[in-house]
Amino acid sequence: MSFKSVVLTAVAAVSLAVPAFAGSIMINDAYARSSGASAKSGAAFMTIMNKGSEDDRLVSATSNIARKVETHTHIEAENGVMQMREVEGGFVIPAGESHHLARGGDHLMFMGLNGPMVQDQKVSVTLTFEKAGEMVVEIPVDLKRKPMMKMDHSKMKKASE
Repeated sequence: MSFKSVVLTAVAAVSLAVPAFAGSIMINDAYARSSGASAKSGAAFMTIMNKGSEDDRLVSATSNIARKVETHTHIEAENGVMQMREVEGGFVIPAGESHHLARGGDHLMFMGLNGPMVQDQKVSVTLTFEKAGEMVVEIPVDLKRKPMMKMDHSKMKKASE
């Protein structure tokens, strides 16, 4: 790998790690993905931190990558099957706390993609908060990232047993 390639890779890595700010709101560890090149929908995930002394709310989002962007969550239907649903009114971001948008939970849903989401490209998303106002975030597409696995240790035996 040439020196120029190493420097460009390092700059890209640092730029992806830099959080975005709007007022007391900070966005960290954002990424977007779709299930494949011909997918008609995609999603974005991130951590939204509220450094302020008052609750705020992510009320909407827009992006030129899709016809529509919705605040979504997963809920368990009566038959036990998990389904995605729009969250009317968006997500509350409590004062001094964080709200995680993650796979299998709350997320931004891109409906009617205008084209494929391509690994390492960036998606421009405008987030609108009730108090902090609008915030444009450049979100990298990461089709390779694996979801965080939650392990249930309650049924594991201790080494002494």
